[in-house]
Amino acid sequence: MQIKILPALRGLLTKDRVLPRLVRVEPDGTEPILSLPPGCGDVVCELRRQLPAGASRVTVDGLGTYAAVFGSAAGRAAGKVALVTGAAQGFGYEIAADLAAQGAWVALADINAEGVSRAAARVNADCGREAAIGVAVNVAEVESLQAAVAQVVATFGGLDLLVANAGVLRAGSVKELTVRDLDFVTSVNYKGYFLSVQAVAPILALQHQAAPGLWFDIIQINSKSGLTGSNKNGAYAGSKFGGIGLTQSFALELVEDGVKVNAICPGNFYDGPLWSDPEKGLFRQYLDSGKVPGAKTFEDVKRFYESKVPMRRGCTTPDVMKALYYLVEQAYETGQAVPVTGGQVMLA
Repeated sequence: MQIKILPALRGLLTKDRVLPRLVRVEPDGTEPILSLPPGCGDVVCELRRQLPAGASRVTVDGLGTYAAVFGSAAGRAAGKVALVTGAAQGFGYEIAADLAAQGAWVALADINAEGVSRAAARVNADCGREAAIGVAVNVAEVESLQAAVAQVVATFGGLDLLVANAGVLRAGSVKELTVRDLDFVTSVNYKGYFLSVQAVAPILALQHQAAPGLWFDIIQINSKSGLTGSNKNGAYAGSKFGGIGLTQSFALELVEDGVKVNAICPGNFYDGPLWSDPEKGLFRQYLDSGKVPGAKTFEDVKRFYESKVPMRRGCTTPDVMKALYYLVEQAYETGQAVPVTGGQVMLA
């Protein structure tokens, strides 16, 4: 019930083209009471009909009392509600932390339930307010995503931005990679992105129906490997190429719901666990698979990849955030795959 009513109510309580966070509160007896008939086919229309002008607190029969709270924190993401997947560590965590520092309310989501809880607490401590929650999710499972999105809606009332960051990698030659590893990569990077968008799209559509002048964003954190093939890394590159196909397709479909869909394609993020984990990271995988001829150490692998970049360094979170804020702020951009690669990949 919350998943349909709260996003619609949030859209209707918009002021000056700004959406509020909805907070569950105790009633004080002054709130108007809204009641939806059984089997209501158009929640937005019925709520709009009953909602008094200027209301900021309402009681929804059978659901509770909610107050519209407008963000007071300043920044490029001020007042937005964001969901970031794969946010317990690495790029995902740093993206979520930056969004919170820039004024957003953020749901950090990850399959690592304990890790993402700690990560959310760290975000709150760093930004000095209760800006973040941790949500357990497996992006490859429909029921898990539905439960996670329901938790986000129950906490914040809706959603403005999905950052589909969850991703995994298993490097290896097409001659040797196991089907199990292929399925693992594809289920998270491709299927997980599809299912994440499928889970949030109805929320964004309800908000747009209630507040037609507003736009929302879905941004996939893709990879330079989604723009050009990757030797002995075909499962990953294929899943990322597929992600760009999904991005373009979602952009064409969801524009009618006021949703822009774009992808960011970072170069190599050496500092995160995807590369640096000593047992499972890419330095280890690429060294063991022989992908870098003559390499004997992690540092050999790093130098090899840095030499391919005109700017001679890896990608950083600030590099990615500049692209992310551009895509959110640019009203006339959808269906794009933006390279952030230091010149390693150049689009024609």
